[in-house]
Amino acid sequence: MDRGSGREAALSRMEQGYENPGLELWEEGANPEGAKKPAAPRPQPRRNVQPFVKARSFCARHARLFRKILLGLLCLAYAAYFLAACILDFQRALALFIITCLVILVLALHFLKKFFGGKLSSCLEPLKNSRLRFWMKWAIAGAALVGLILWLALDTAQRPEQLISFAGICMFLLILFAGSKYHSAVPWKTVFWGLGLQFVFGILVIRTDPGFIAFQWLGDQVQIFLDYTVAGSSFVFGDELVKDVFAFQSLTIVIFFASVMSILYYLGLVQWVVQKIAWFLQITMGTTATETLAVAGNIFVGMTEAPLLIRPYLPDMTLSEIHAVMTGGFATIAGSVLGAFISFGIDAPSLISATVMAAPCALALSKLVYPEVEESKFKSKEGLKLPRGTERNILEAASSGAIDAIGLVANIAANLIAFLAILAFVNAVLSWMGEMVNIHGLTFQVICSYVLRPMVFMMGVDWADCGIVAEIVGVKFFTNEFVAYQQLSQYKNKRLSGVEEWLEGEKQWVSVKAEIIATFSLCGFANLSSIGITLGGLTSMVPHRKNDLSKVVIRALLTGACVSFISACMAGILYVPRGAEADCVSFLNMSFSNRTYETLVCCRELFQSTSANGTSPPSFSGPWENQEFSAVALANCCEFYTNAVCT
Repeated sequence: MDRGSGREAALSRMEQGYENPGLELWEEGANPEGAKKPAAPRPQPRRNVQPFVKARSFCARHARLFRKILLGLLCLAYAAYFLAACILDFQRALALFIITCLVILVLALHFLKKFFGGKLSSCLEPLKNSRLRFWMKWAIAGAALVGLILWLALDTAQRPEQLISFAGICMFLLILFAGSKYHSAVPWKTVFWGLGLQFVFGILVIRTDPGFIAFQWLGDQVQIFLDYTVAGSSFVFGDELVKDVFAFQSLTIVIFFASVMSILYYLGLVQWVVQKIAWFLQITMGTTATETLAVAGNIFVGMTEAPLLIRPYLPDMTLSEIHAVMTGGFATIAGSVLGAFISFGIDAPSLISATVMAAPCALALSKLVYPEVEESKFKSKEGLKLPRGTERNILEAASSGAIDAIGLVANIAANLIAFLAILAFVNAVLSWMGEMVNIHGLTFQVICSYVLRPMVFMMGVDWADCGIVAEIVGVKFFTNEFVAYQQLSQYKNKRLSGVEEWLEGEKQWVSVKAEIIATFSLCGFANLSSIGITLGGLTSMVPHRKNDLSKVVIRALLTGACVSFISACMAGILYVPRGAEADCVSFLNMSFSNRTYETLVCCRELFQSTSANGTSPPSFSGPWENQEFSAVALANCCEFYTNAVCT
C-alpha cells in the first residue's frame, strides 16, 4: 500500500461520517524508527444519529429532574385516587387509608431525621449530663412504680382475680432469678425495661378500644390474605382435599406465606422493619446490636433463619449474647407457621400481639438468667446493616421462597406424624399400666393436666378450665406447638358451636379468657424437639463453638418457655370481657335461632337472675329487672337450654 492509497482510504472514511483527528497516515516503512503506532481513533457517530445522541445526553444531565417530575405526577395521581376512594366509601377504603397514613408517617420521620436530625441532637445535648440522667432515671422508675401500683389497685378493684396473674409474673421471675448464672450481675434496668415495654404494648393491644379494634382489623386482614392460598392449592390438589385434609389445608399456607416473606425481604421491607425494632429495643434496654437484631428478626423468621442475620458476628459473640439469640428463637414463632395457626381458627390478634410482645420479654429474661459478664464487641448504638436479597428480580424471590418452604413443610409434616404416633403409643402404655392398678383412662394429657394445673392457675385461668389448658401446655412442651394449637382449635370450635359445657362429666370447652391465655402460653418454639433444631442450625454456622452452644441451650429453652408463660400472665391481667360477655341484656334483646357460645353464656346469666314461684310469672333481678323483653328472652333461652326456671 502506497501513501496515496492510504490518504484516499482516510478521506473515504471521513465522507462516511467519521472523523479521525490526529490520525497519522500509517504505512509500513513510512514511520520513523522507534515511533509508536498511534492509538486507534475513537469513531464518532454519524451525522444522522447526532440528534439522538444529544437527546440522550440531555436526558442524562437532567435525569434527576425528570425523576422528580415523574414522582410528582405519580403522587398526584395516587392522591386523586385516594381522595376518590375515601369520598365514595370511606369504610371500604379504611385499609387504604391506614396504609397511606403509615407511609406518610414513615416518610415524615425520615425527612425529619434528614433535615432536622442535627438540631434535635443538639437539643438533647443537656441530657448527656451524668447527674441529670441519674435523677431522670430514678424519676422515671419511681413514676412507673407508682403508676403500676395505682393501676393495679384501681383496675383489680372490679376484677380482683387479675391479681393472680400478677402473682404469676412474680413467681416466674423469682424462679428464673433463682436459676440465674450470675446473680450479682443481673442488669435490672434491662429486665424491667423489657417487661415494661411488653406491658405497655399489651395495654395498647388488649385493653384500649382503638388498639383492640386495630389488631382485630389486622387479624381479619391477615385471615383474608391467607385465604388466597386456596386459589393455588385447589388448582394443584383439588377442592375436596383442600377442604378436608390437613396437609393440603394448612401446610400449603406455609408455602404461600414463605413466598410472600421472600418477596418482602427482596424489596428490603423486612430488613427495614427489623432494624427499626432492633434500634428501639437496643436504645431502651441497653442490649448489644447483634443479640437485639436476632431477637427482633425472630418476630418474622424462624429460630434457624434469624441467626443468619448475624452470621458473620457469631464467632465473636459472648455466651450471654448467644443465650439471648437462642431464647428469642424459643420464645417466638416464625411468620410462615403463624399463618398455619391462624388457619386452625386460633385468634389472629392474640397470635400477632403475642409474637411482638415476646421480643422485649425474651431479651429481658435472657439477661436475668444469663447476665453479661464478658466484654462484648458489639456495643455500638448504630446497629447493624442488613443486606437485601440476592435474587435478581421479584419473580425469582417468590420462587425461591416457595422452594425453601418445601423443606419446612416436610419437616412439619414429618414431626407431626412422628410425635402424634409416639403420643398415641405413650398413651396406650400409660393406659395399660393404669389398668393394672385400677386407674382407668390414664394418659399423658391427664398427667399434664394435674402436674401443670397450679402453674396454669397462676397465669390467670379459672380453676375449672385449668385441666384442659394444662393438658395443652404439656403437649406443646413435650411434643410441639402444632399439636397443641390443633387441640386448642378443637375446643374452640366446640365452644363456638354452642355445645354444652359439660357432657357426661367431661368439660367440652374453655372460656374465652382461658383460650386467650392458652394462645399466649403456646406462642413459641420452646419444646424438646426444638433443641436439636437450634443446635443443628447454629452449629452449622459456627462449628468451633459447638461446646458453647451446648452449654446454654437448655437454659435458653426454659427461659423461652417462661417468656410465653409471662406473656400469658400479661394477657390474664389485661383481659376484659367484650361483646355478649360484657352486655348480655343487649344481646338477648335480639332474636336468635341457634345455639352459640354467646347464647349459652347470656342464657345462663338470665337463668341465674330469674326466680320462679310456682304458677306465678317469673321475677327478674339485676340488669334484667324492669326490662320489658326479659320474659320473651327467657322463653327463647328455654327453647334451647334446660333449667329449673323453665318448668
